[in-house]
Amino acid sequence: MNLPLTLLDGGHRDAHGLRVIVTGASGTFGRAICTRLAGLGAHVIGLDVAPREDDPVEVIACDLTDDEQVPEAVAEAVGRLGGLDLLVNNAGIGGPAPAELPPGAEVRRQLEINLLGVWRVTAACVDALVRSRGRVVMLSSRMAVMQLPLAAAYGASKRALVAYADALRMEIGTHVGVTCVYPSMVRSPIHDSTAAAGLSLEGMSRYEPLEGVVDAVVRAALSRRVHRDLPTTPRGAVEFFLARHLPSVTDRIISRTLAERAGSGAFKGVELAAGVVRRLGPGA
Repeated sequence: MNLPLTLLDGGHRDAHGLRVIVTGASGTFGRAICTRLAGLGAHVIGLDVAPREDDPVEVIACDLTDDEQVPEAVAEAVGRLGGLDLLVNNAGIGGPAPAELPPGAEVRRQLEINLLGVWRVTAACVDALVRSRGRVVMLSSRMAVMQLPLAAAYGASKRALVAYADALRMEIGTHVGVTCVYPSMVRSPIHDSTAAAGLSLEGMSRYEPLEGVVDAVVRAALSRRVHRDLPTTPRGAVEFFLARHLPSVTDRIISRTLAERAGSGAFKGVELAAGVVRRLGPGA
């Protein structure tokens, strides 16, 4: 049964009965998204590599890097839901990856999950979404349009995710809405590995509340008009505009901030940042 086109105040569709799959459902973003959608009356099933006993919705164990496991888990979720109206591609990981160094296991891991994992899940959901004339929401990142240094794999994976979303929109956009959401930094364990490597993005970006990200996802899912791109805060909207239309401005701001951090000794003794320190650090 398709989602009824009942409109609520503000022109949003009623979420009651909406059949939803959320990836990365046991993580910080995923739990919040599942909780909000379920609270609005949607039927939500999550996918996650490590489900938790206290997950707010039913979560099916699924490794998004497994070519066989993904379609099986999606088929199970769609079968339990009785169809699919909304896919939220939320799962993603981060980690240190300077662009000047050769790509290693960390780079491949991020591309495998952030890009190819999304591709696998979406491909497995396409037929069900076309039948329901549903929607896909991609959790991208502000770094898809405004890259930060020392985290090249994450930015590359998220920019590639947007390219994938654009291609998907061209192919199935007559039947399925495709929206990219662009959060900035939100406090979550995704930053732990970068901080542990001494490459914290503290000072390179500004934290935003998780609630704003969830609000943007819900807006993408329920608004009468299908949005192509949705920043999550007013500041994010300005950054998104500048990065798209005046990239030289954002490049200068980020480069100056990196030089200030390197000059202050923020990366002292950090092997992955040795090149940056030689070029920009104290006495350079």
